[in-house]
Amino acid sequence: MELPPGFRFHPTDEELITHYLSPKVLSSTFSSPAIAEVDLNKCEPWDLPGRAKMGEKEWYFYCVRDRKYPTGLRTNRATAAGKSSKRT
Repeated sequence: MELPPGFRFHPTDEELITHYLSPKVLSSTFSSPAIAEVDLNKCEPWDLPGRAKMGEKEWYFYCVRDRKYPTGLRTNRATAAGKSSKRT
């Protein structure tokens, strides 16, 4: 993605929800030049910087929550390498 020098993507929580998350939930075809769609359960933590669309200190991804058990509330956080991480 080619951006002008000095451009930073640093949205507020409200901007993320209003302009990015809500449109994504309402339309599966919505995409953003600044936010990548990644299956975090199939991606190792050390691979995330390479999957980010913008290389800042913070990365933004769309992902679907994977449940550890079909009827449970716990989130599956294990990756293919068996690693687990806290994701917020």
